[in-house]
Amino acid sequence: MGKSTLAFKRDDEDEATPSSKRFGFVQTEDTKAKRRLFEVLTSQGFQLNQQITFLSDGKDAVRNLQLYMSPEAEHILDWWHLTQKLTVLDQYGKGLVHCGPVLGEEIRDKIDRLKWSLWNRNLYKAFYKIDDIESLIDNFEETYPKFKQLVQAVEEFRPYIRNNTHLIPHYGERYRNGEVITTSFVESTVNEVVSKRCYKKQQMQWSKTGAHLLLQTRVQTLNGDLSVMFKRWYPDMDIEVEAEEMPAAA
Repeated sequence: MGKSTLAFKRDDEDEATPSSKRFGFVQTEDTKAKRRLFEVLTSQGFQLNQQITFLSDGKDAVRNLQLYMSPEAEHILDWWHLTQKLTVLDQYGKGLVHCGPVLGEEIRDKIDRLKWSLWNRNLYKAFYKIDDIESLIDNFEETYPKFKQLVQAVEEFRPYIRNNTHLIPHYGERYRNGEVITTSFVESTVNEVVSKRCYKKQQMQWSKTGAHLLLQTRVQTLNGDLSVMFKRWYPDMDIEVEAEEMPAAA
């Protein structure tokens, strides 16, 4: 089961004690994702005329969802996810060094320069660096065992940047101004919601429907809303244990 990340921050939110709600869905199974996300946002005090910043990993489902939810808000491609893709490219670059030290190091330097072009929102130079990398890696077609994987990674990176061009800010400027540029702080929450039950090492197989239903139960439990939901469905039910006191599923 794949996952995407979405985080949002109000301009008036307290950095020291931010409020939080979890939201999860399986894209092909959820027909009400927009409505449910809107409900989560409004429960946090969100108003349509409010200044708000959305950060996402740039995947289509989350990007389109956040743009629909608040078109006038500030929308940003998460720097953490962007650098993760560059880290993958650099790992391949390290392998190229073993096949050709000089050219391999030149490619790694191009990847590093690509990173800083994106950091400073110089998209013209960024695409130019991608062109350079694509032309240089062709020299390793016969010698690098993971050449096909490298080519695929580079070919997928270009449309990823092109599709998210309007979400790429000047990261360096935002960083110097103390503004948020990354959703790395919510990655632990993503893992908390998904839980090790969805991991292959648990030898459990999940259908998309089953995974989606599990996510709904998990987020309601973690948000402390599960008992409220049951009470709404079954008004006469006597609920003694609050959701936050329930142990998280292993």
